[in-house]
Amino acid sequence: MSMNALLSITPWPTLSAILWVVLLIAVLYFARHTAHQAIRTASGALSNALRIASHSVSHAETRLGERNREVLLAAGREAKERIIEREFMRVGETVRKDLANYPHLHRGLSEAIGQIEKDHQDAVEVPPDPPGWVRAVEAVSKLDAKDGGGDVLADMHKSIVKAHKEAMEVYREASTERHELLRAMMPRWRDVQQLLTELDKKAESLLSRTAGVDRHMQEYEQIVKREDKALSVLSSSSLVQFFVSAMVLMVAIGGAAINFTLIARPMAEMVGGTSFIGIFKTSEIAALVIIMVEISMGLFLMESLRITRLFPVIGALPDKLRVRMIWITFTILLLLASIEAGLAYMREVLLQDELATTALLRGSEASIDNGFLWITTAAQMGMGFILPFALVFVAIPLETFIHSLRTVVGLAGIGLMRALALVLRVFGNGFRHLGTLTERLYDLPLFVPLWLESKRVNDRNGSTEVPVEDLREVTP
Repeated sequence: MSMNALLSITPWPTLSAILWVVLLIAVLYFARHTAHQAIRTASGALSNALRIASHSVSHAETRLGERNREVLLAAGREAKERIIEREFMRVGETVRKDLANYPHLHRGLSEAIGQIEKDHQDAVEVPPDPPGWVRAVEAVSKLDAKDGGGDVLADMHKSIVKAHKEAMEVYREASTERHELLRAMMPRWRDVQQLLTELDKKAESLLSRTAGVDRHMQEYEQIVKREDKALSVLSSSSLVQFFVSAMVLMVAIGGAAINFTLIARPMAEMVGGTSFIGIFKTSEIAALVIIMVEISMGLFLMESLRITRLFPVIGALPDKLRVRMIWITFTILLLLASIEAGLAYMREVLLQDELATTALLRGSEASIDNGFLWITTAAQMGMGFILPFALVFVAIPLETFIHSLRTVVGLAGIGLMRALALVLRVFGNGFRHLGTLTERLYDLPLFVPLWLESKRVNDRNGSTEVPVEDLREVTP
């Protein structure tokens, strides 16, 4: 029905429009209660659904947080156990090495002390015996001179002077011998001091290592007790390891790209530059496969050396088989590196042939100076030989990146779920308030009949004021 037909129910279009408006307001007024119930039901259903979804996301966030906590603690416990194990191995090696020399050290120290004691005893000065001629002189002095006492005293004087000289010579010889013994004790003292200094250094080294072990053990106990401090440290450490390992992997990817550039062109001469596998050249796929094989051999080599633990099966192999695997992977890497060096040399040869062909096609007679060609050739061959061995160490940042990626993904998931729960909660409350707003907008065209109804209710109840909120409860 067109607008003209609606306005033609009376001869006057304005009157027809007024009639239609009055009819529409009447219909809205009589359907007000049902419309309010429908609006409340729809807004309440949407609000409850969004709030339930928000609670579900919050529960999922809590479960993910617990899982991330378990992953962090398990990774931290494993890493700390590995560090403690290595520290104990170092302490055991230090103790074994030092205690192996302890009997020799003890024997040398005992011998030096014993020799010092012997030399000290030999150097002790023995006091001379008291002279016996004192009593003899006293007895002779009592004799009379005419009885020959003077001659006896003269003879005794001569004998005493002679004995004094002989005693002085013996004393000097004994003193010289004692001084020689004391001088000979100095190297012994130096030996003792050197042995004690060496022993003190070994003890200090052992004590410093044990202090490090004690610190690691305290951190391990905090991890086992699931303390928040340990969890915070592990989380920040995992984030740092993630970004550092990602940066190192980017550097490794750059090295792999350079390696790919070195061998892609000569590989085209070997497998054909016009053959394709899908949309990729066969030569590029072959060069990429060689690089991937080198990286795989590097992973296996690191696993066999027990530097990384990405493949527990390799670490659990018997030592004899594991050593054999080390030599096999190293031999394969050496062969691949030699092949890449040859391909790099071939690339330089192909480049020079292309330059010569281009010069001939141009008709240029100027010869290319190849006096320094060996420098670029040697550099390319060296890069082709060294890069495969450099890619071996990609296993270390790769392991760190994989272990820390779980934590980073967990933290990112927790953040996303927390944001999603907040958005759902906001939208749930928004739909609830939107329902209230829709009811108010529905009642806006009905302000005249609602005011008349309010007036009638007030007159009936004898009241002059009715709260605005009560208008929503008035039924038609």
